[in-house]
Amino acid sequence: SRSKRNVSASGGTHTSGATLPPGAPVPTPPPPRGGKLPPMEKKTQQQTEDILNSILPPREFSEKGQLWVQQVSASPATRLDVINLQEQLDAKLQQRQARETGICPVRRELYSQVFDELIRQVTINCAERGLLLLRVRDEIRMTLAAYQTLYESSVAFGMRKALQAEAGKADLEAKAEVQKLKAKCEEIERRETERRQTDQRKHEEEIQVLKRTNQQLRTQLESILAPL
Repeated sequence: SRSKRNVSASGGTHTSGATLPPGAPVPTPPPPRGGKLPPMEKKTQQQTEDILNSILPPREFSEKGQLWVQQVSASPATRLDVINLQEQLDAKLQQRQARETGICPVRRELYSQVFDELIRQVTINCAERGLLLLRVRDEIRMTLAAYQTLYESSVAFGMRKALQAEAGKADLEAKAEVQKLKAKCEEIERRETERRQTDQRKHEEEIQVLKRTNQQLRTQLESILAPL
């Protein structure tokens, strides 16, 4: 909760040096003059405000040409304030359509704001307890940041591996295509060799047939021309 600080005067307890008779009512101590806080209460409140400003630093912003400084409110929260805080959280979750499960930056942001408000309320009542909650909050944020870094590095590693696998797959496909073309060329060469050998055999057979025919014709011609 951030608002302008409004420090109200509160009464202190003064002890009188006079002895009261038994059964006499205790007189109400007079309010402090000038509406100022006693030195101890003022110092404690100042320490609380300093702790609140260290936990949730003041925020500066410009509006209509003027510079404003918004500080954390040091007013203690009531039970009604806590109930209103819960209702506002539920309304914001529904308004910004935050996911109920899984990773959701919107839900994380809203719950972080609520946790800061709870730390503020606790710090006003007990500064030590508020500082301990602050350590818990910082530890949670540091752990989440470490997990986020680990997740991003694992995603980058997975992407590199996927790209390497894709490149390896392309190489394997190229090698398979080369092997297929090579096998096809070898098959064509084998068929061509077989065709040439077949043609060669047919050609030799035809030559042999022609030689035998020629020999027969020569023999017949010589027998015809031979003198009787």
